[in-house]
Amino acid sequence: MSSLSLARSELILGGQRSGKSRRAERLAQGWLAQLPAHRAVLIATGQPWDDEMRERIARHQQDRAERVPGMSTVEEPLELAQAITEHGNAQTLVVVDCLTLWLTNWLMPAENSEKNKAAAQYPQAPAAMLLEAIEGCSGPLVLVGNEIGLGVIPLGREVRAFVDALGRLNQDVAQACERVTLMAAGLPLTLKGSP
Repeated sequence: MSSLSLARSELILGGQRSGKSRRAERLAQGWLAQLPAHRAVLIATGQPWDDEMRERIARHQQDRAERVPGMSTVEEPLELAQAITEHGNAQTLVVVDCLTLWLTNWLMPAENSEKNKAAAQYPQAPAAMLLEAIEGCSGPLVLVGNEIGLGVIPLGREVRAFVDALGRLNQDVAQACERVTLMAAGLPLTLKGSP
């Protein structure tokens, strides 16, 4: 995958450790190498809920800094549409990593109160705003997300609801993007658009 073409917008889906983020990073590397005026911004949606997540985030930051030193990072766990609109322009490639954590932040907030549990439902307004931001982004946009609906039906109402919500979000974002790529074992399979 030394030379990757860039679509106006691309959704990269796959399982854990499938190569999703690496593909997004390679696209950013290619974009930055094209012209000195090009910029790349990663919008990170993960939140450090616990020690393991803090370590994971720190490791990702360090690895990304080594692989794509010219890419800056913006942390935005909830207001994703606003961040895309703010940072996207003709000279800037925006990478969102990842949609799954963004949805988790809306559906399963870290503050585990009864109020939050009662309010946990598909975030229709933020999802609609995200789709508008994808359509309106004036520069290239790469969105990374998990495909988790290929396995065993999960136990528990909340987990099944999350899998359903993520499937709905993935379908909606796929419709809005020019290209959709499924990653498996580090290999891309183009589902929509040209490779």
